[in-house]
Amino acid sequence: MRTLTVSLTPKQAARLQDAVNSGDYASNSEIVREALRLWEQREEFRTLELERLKRAYDEGMASGEGQHVNRTAFLRALKAERAIRG
Repeated sequence: MRTLTVSLTPKQAARLQDAVNSGDYASNSEIVREALRLWEQREEFRTLELERLKRAYDEGMASGEGQHVNRTAFLRALKAERAIRG
């Protein structure tokens, strides 16, 4: 494994040490590896979500010309539909 030097605030360093002292983690490195795994998961999710949004945008653009919708009437219809469904 590669060793890196990371600068932390005193509060961050204390929280890491507390987690190790409590036995929740074996070492500071274990905490950082878990944090990086969570970050990687979040980045993967963001990438997938962005791809989904781009597809939805492309589908919307390909669906044809937009149309004007009366906001009040639209909301009233949604509420009526919801009331019917229960």
